[in-house]
Amino acid sequence: MSELFDPVLAAGAVRDEVSDAAWLRALLDVEAALAAAEADAGLIPREHADRIAEVCREGYFDVAEIGAKAVGIGNPAGPLVRELTAQAGSAGQYVHFGATSQDVMDSAAMLLAKRALVPLLEDLDAAADQAARLAREHRETVQAGRSLLQQATPVTFGLTAAGWLSGLDAAAHRLRGVRLAAQLGGATGTLASLGERGPQVLAAFSRRLGLDEPVLPWHTERSRIAELATALGELSGVVGGVSRTITLLAQTEVAEVAEVAEGRGGSSTMPHKRNAIAAIAAQAAAQQAPGLVSTLLGAMSHELQRAAGSWHAEWRPLTELVRTTGSAIYWLRTSFERLQVDPERMRENLDATGGAILSERVTTELAAETGRLAAHDAVTACAKRALAGEGELADLLAEDPLAGKHLTRQRIEQLLDPADYLGSARVFVDRVLAERVSSER
Repeated sequence: MSELFDPVLAAGAVRDEVSDAAWLRALLDVEAALAAAEADAGLIPREHADRIAEVCREGYFDVAEIGAKAVGIGNPAGPLVRELTAQAGSAGQYVHFGATSQDVMDSAAMLLAKRALVPLLEDLDAAADQAARLAREHRETVQAGRSLLQQATPVTFGLTAAGWLSGLDAAAHRLRGVRLAAQLGGATGTLASLGERGPQVLAAFSRRLGLDEPVLPWHTERSRIAELATALGELSGVVGGVSRTITLLAQTEVAEVAEVAEGRGGSSTMPHKRNAIAAIAAQAAAQQAPGLVSTLLGAMSHELQRAAGSWHAEWRPLTELVRTTGSAIYWLRTSFERLQVDPERMRENLDATGGAILSERVTTELAAETGRLAAHDAVTACAKRALAGEGELADLLAEDPLAGKHLTRQRIEQLLDPADYLGSARVFVDRVLAERVSSER
């Protein structure tokens, strides 16, 4: 945690759900659930399970002290169990009964992720709502499409926003489907110390934590971690693409959108600037995700029944990945809420080429009469002259021996109208919006 950088790079409610205090809370909740599950199975007295739960709720545990003592065993579960045992009195003999440190760490990680996904998905759903609003409101707003950062054929801003919405909804669906399972296997995944009641305890333990019950312990089968990591990475990738588009559209020379918020977007030296700060912060957070995902995927190789170092390698990158993805979607939501769209500027930019971005359409129409190559050469020549300032494209086409012979001036002007060459843009916007309504039912 950083007081200097976190307000920008770890913004939003997700940050608090993966703090050291949140980790400690999750570890204690796991120990309480374990004791309760063993009481459910008749393995330990209920009054002792209740006492353990009481200490987990109300006892005093120093995060820094537990962290410092973790070096002795290689993880914080060990010193936490010792402290919990000491505070639980006679019930202490049943603390952590039948479990291993990895059981506690893995289950706490899953519980932490489940809790952090609540505010993360709230921000994600809110951002998707804003994207849907933009798609709906600007279904007819004509905008220059851009390919390789150059103007291409026209689109609508509604279609642009619908693309954002589609990506966000897909990422939300992926995250909601992630398997978050409890972990309980004992020393080597057999739960031998619990006798024949091991599966019963596992079921009760999972139920009390509100996590999925795994078919068997997954100490060295880390697909669940990978699934969570890649789902978070996918969302960060979506946020990165959207936020980069916003910053490009907000450039002075483009100026088709702007973030408008009092006291936000200024420069330390240039008073005239209006920076898309929320989109920039979203981009900064999203760009950190790929490396973290890579680390977690690289740590998947766990040997034998319990790995040496690989599960330890997951704690920090998983925490950071949840935090940075939460920050990314929080900032994108904020950017959408501040976003001001300028349809008039979009139209001005469309007209900047004097109709040249519609040359594909003119070529297609003319080719039906002259053949594709002849049409391409004639329209290209006129477009080059227009861009060189030799005249309006419509005039040059009407005067061209080939184009003017087969196309009337009225037809040429119609062909050069961006609003008349949108293909299925409106249909695609409607389809994305309809799919979202359908999925919400």
